[in-house]
Amino acid sequence: MRLFVGIPLPDFIIDELSRTSLRFQSPNDGLRWSAPESWHVTLQFLGSVQPDQHACITAALRDFHHAPVPIQLDELGFFDRAGVFFAGVRLSPALLSLQQQITAATAPCGFVPDTRPFHPHITLARSKGKAGARSLRALQSQIQTRAHRPPAFKLFLAREFVLYESLPTPSGSRYEVRDRFPLD
Repeated sequence: MRLFVGIPLPDFIIDELSRTSLRFQSPNDGLRWSAPESWHVTLQFLGSVQPDQHACITAALRDFHHAPVPIQLDELGFFDRAGVFFAGVRLSPALLSLQQQITAATAPCGFVPDTRPFHPHITLARSKGKAGARSLRALQSQIQTRAHRPPAFKLFLAREFVLYESLPTPSGSRYEVRDRFPLD
């Protein structure tokens, strides 16, 4: 199974992101728009996990303690090379601490920390093929050139994090909750 650790979003943030996302969607735009129920903030991608590793991860995260973390969504952005349109998440000391401590907790289970800097975000859309790449560039230009006011997202308090399983489907991955862990 393919697993990752993330922070689920409260309904009011999903509503805000849905309104924002719908402003930019158009029929046949060549982009694969993420379903609102799949939106989350990834803390650690674990990848393919064996049953013994799954048991280790669950035990390690059950023993994990961290205070709830305030989360503030930021500006819209793009990962050009990956073909991703996203809503950024402000990297606060508390969020970075949570991410680093989760990574440290899963290390004894055989997971190596990512060497890239942590860039929290919520994926809104991905490009598909050359038409999608053109659409993504056009969307980027539209956001950057018009009098675009960045959305003013509300702050929320993350009171839990989740172990998700990523299940591939023809229309993109679907995520199922495998376990929930409170932040206390």
